[in-house]
Amino acid sequence: MAMVGSNVRRSRWLSLYLPLTFFMVFLMFPFYWMLIVSLKPNTDLLNMDLNPFLLYSITLDHYSYLFTDTAFMRYTLNTFVVTVGSTLLALSASIFIGYALGRFRFRGGTLMGALIFLCYLVPPTLLFIPLSQIVADFGLYNTYWSLIFTYPTFLIPFASWLLMGYFRTIAIDLEHAALVDGATRLQAMRHIVLPLAMPGILSAGIFCFTLGWNEFLYALVFMSSGDMKTVPVGVVTDLIRADVYFWGSLMAAGILGSVPVAVAYSFFVDNYISGMTAGATKG
Repeated sequence: MAMVGSNVRRSRWLSLYLPLTFFMVFLMFPFYWMLIVSLKPNTDLLNMDLNPFLLYSITLDHYSYLFTDTAFMRYTLNTFVVTVGSTLLALSASIFIGYALGRFRFRGGTLMGALIFLCYLVPPTLLFIPLSQIVADFGLYNTYWSLIFTYPTFLIPFASWLLMGYFRTIAIDLEHAALVDGATRLQAMRHIVLPLAMPGILSAGIFCFTLGWNEFLYALVFMSSGDMKTVPVGVVTDLIRADVYFWGSLMAAGILGSVPVAVAYSFFVDNYISGMTAGATKG
């Protein structure tokens, strides 16, 4: 019996814990590298005789430079406002699109769902040229609205496809019962469907928040003057000057810039996984 138990533990270690450990190290290494580089003095960063993976001394000069010599806090505020605004706008549209495609049966509905998802695959490098003309016509350059209105062009397609799949997992009999009791379609949607679809809505919201927070091209084209830059654009323009790279401050900005996304995932990770699973299996 002892031999059997030992073999089971060994098999479980080889098939589960060892791959998970390797996967965790693989995923966490970039964050470890950014952290040690952000804490190293410049003399250690340029010293080839030292092991680059170890931390011999600690300095906060790179973080101090980031907060005192750049407008990092302003860039963070800009990114937060734009990301939250575009996420709310994209979710509002995606909920109705996903509900219509997931609950109603009409001619061309399946094709429309596929076309909406294919829109997500259109590269932003093709869209920013016509969008730049629209932004200019409405006088939105270098304002929050320029990004709040353009980010949904790539947020809505995937979020709609995800929610469409999640709405299909909810029993339609519940909605029919509410309609029989005298509720309108919107009331049934608000009081029955949306509370049950909250995991899918949260997962779509996290997805939109992550993409919006890290977006670079539109932010560079539409809102990159003065103190209106977002974190991805501001970090690059302030900490890369010609062939000089402020590696310590760049890594410090990378660590701090990933905190909001990490916090969002940590709070809603269970709902995110269930929403992604339902959307992927039923979409």
